[in-house]
Amino acid sequence: MKTYRILIAKPGLDGHDRGAKVVAHALRDAGFEVIYTGLRQTPEQIVKTAIQEDVDLIGLSILSGAHIELTRKVLELMKKEGIENIPIIVGGIIPPEDVPILLNMGVKKVFGPGTLLSEIIKEVKAILEEGVTKASGS
Repeated sequence: MKTYRILIAKPGLDGHDRGAKVVAHALRDAGFEVIYTGLRQTPEQIVKTAIQEDVDLIGLSILSGAHIELTRKVLELMKKEGIENIPIIVGGIIPPEDVPILLNMGVKKVFGPGTLLSEIIKEVKAILEEGVTKASGS
C-alpha cells in the first residue's frame, strides 16, 4: 500500500503553529508521511515545496483571517504549475460564512477549531482514497 505524502503549511504572517504541529504529528502517527514547512510561508514557497516533495495532499493552517486570499493564491499557483489535481484542505479559525467560499474555490475540506484529530485523519484518508479511485478509473 502506498504511503501518502502530506504537506502541512502555514502561509502568511501567523506566528502560532501549535495546531498545525499537532495535526502533523497525528497524521504521521496514522501512517502518513508529513512534510511541515514551518511558519510564515509564502504561497510560492508552499507550491514549490509541494512540487519538490511530490505530495499527495496539501493542508493549509491559517489563523490570520487571510484564509480566502492566501488559499486563492495557492490554488492559482498550483494551476499555473500544473498541480491543481493535488487536493487541498484548510484548517484554522475560519468563519462559518467563509467555508462555502473556500469549498467553491476548490478546497476539499475545511476544519475549524476543536475538530477532532480522528475526524481530520478520517477525512484525509477519504480524500486521498477518492483520488486513487478516480485515477484508476474505478
